Amino acid sequence: MKNERQEKIVEMVSKYTIETQEELISLLSQLGYEVTQATVSRDIRDLKISKILTPRGTYKYVLPQKPEGGNLRFKSALSESIIKIDWAMNQIIIKTYPGMAQAIAAAIDGIDDDSVLGCVAGDDAIIVVTRDIESAERVGVDLRRLIRENN
Repeated sequence: MKNERQEKIVEMVSKYTIETQEELISLLSQLGYEVTQATVSRDIRDLKISKILTPRGTYKYVLPQKPEGGNLRFKSALSESIIKIDWAMNQIIIKTYPGMAQAIAAAIDGIDDDSVLGCVAGDDAIIVVTRDIESAERVGVDLRRLIRENN
């Protein structure tokens, strides 16, 4: 049931502009899935769905995208969304424009790099935790390079 429900959530998020969990619950209900807000919240977290700012100034749910080395959309999102990158010890701090941190964190989580343990995103800042000091510096330099290449 959970996998089936999550597949429907992925389908709906890719088909429709969904701005709130209530809208998602309503769509699921129309399909016969009776769920609570807590269940939908867990599904969103499990599926790594994030919110992005739309051109009209509202937010909508989007599916995570697996960035590839040459992925221009990933590079473009980084260069257009990140204000500053710095690191200390095994942590990288990324400042973004308001509303962009979760989408960028989801993209970073999608990078196939064992030295990145994970990200925590707020509205306009991300903490990236790496395995060690050297990894933080390497990943920080790589992210800065991606930003410069696209500006």
